[in-house]
Amino acid sequence: MNWLKNVIRPKLRQLVGVEKRDVRDNLWHKCPACSQMIFHRELEKNAHVCQHCGHHMRIGAHRRFKSIFNDGEYETMVLPDALVDPLKFKDLKRYTDRLKDARAKNDTFDALTVAVGVLGGQRAVIAVLDFAFMGGSMGIAVGDGLLTGARRAVEENVPFIVFSSSGGARMQEGIHSLMQLARSTIAVEEVRDARLPYIVVLTDPTTGGVSASFAMLGDIAIAEPGAMIGFAGQRVIEQTIRETLPEGFQRAEYLLEHGMVDMVVHRHELRDTLVRIADMLMNPVAIGEAETLPDDGVAMAGLAASSTGEAALNDGEPPS
Repeated sequence: MNWLKNVIRPKLRQLVGVEKRDVRDNLWHKCPACSQMIFHRELEKNAHVCQHCGHHMRIGAHRRFKSIFNDGEYETMVLPDALVDPLKFKDLKRYTDRLKDARAKNDTFDALTVAVGVLGGQRAVIAVLDFAFMGGSMGIAVGDGLLTGARRAVEENVPFIVFSSSGGARMQEGIHSLMQLARSTIAVEEVRDARLPYIVVLTDPTTGGVSASFAMLGDIAIAEPGAMIGFAGQRVIEQTIRETLPEGFQRAEYLLEHGMVDMVVHRHELRDTLVRIADMLMNPVAIGEAETLPDDGVAMAGLAASSTGEAALNDGEPPS
């Protein structure tokens, strides 16, 4: 025992009345793009977008929900208990220990969180992948969550919106994680069969098995500025095909130029854009009335002629 630290110092503090105050150690954040230091209050006020370079930083599920749903009010869905550690996997740590650590750090059960709330003038189901939870990797729990969210959307007859941010399938679950590509596709098809909008917002990064499944199946595909979207990394692709790829070819803006996404939307404008798109697809207007829509609404009237919107526009009736 250290006599000075454990005995003398506490007594001196009692005499003087001085106690060590709790001080946050994360008052300043460094922008990963431009390396500028940003005060935490300014970062919160600016929706975690760097005011110096416009870089969109990664945010968790609950911040997403608060920024998208009306007045930041929503109901988090209780997802089914998934099979845990089917392979009894262990590398440097047991998979079960990694899950416990991730749950403690992020205060979420797994990488996917699903919530229900009001978006604009109607209810919507929104599912968010959080990259902070084991790289947003997709395992059995994520597949279960997507199916549960999709079926809730069908049950309530509302749009299903998914925010993707993932490194791909979860390796600790092996073939079970790869099976979620098919299960997530089934979830999307159930929404489409009900003639409801399925909207995907691609955030940084969206890669691997997630980009190879539900992330690229949206009736409308929106991306945040600068988001990396692809399957494998640039270095891996170049080594495989032995060719040099264009700079930034996996960024949202490049994908927009080449028709892989429908629009790139700044985070400050994302909520209003989702409100307009959801309202348009749930209450489609005649093509001839598109001239009365805002500039982006004219473009969206054409985009609405997708697997969801096309049938509704032809019938002149909203999805049911």
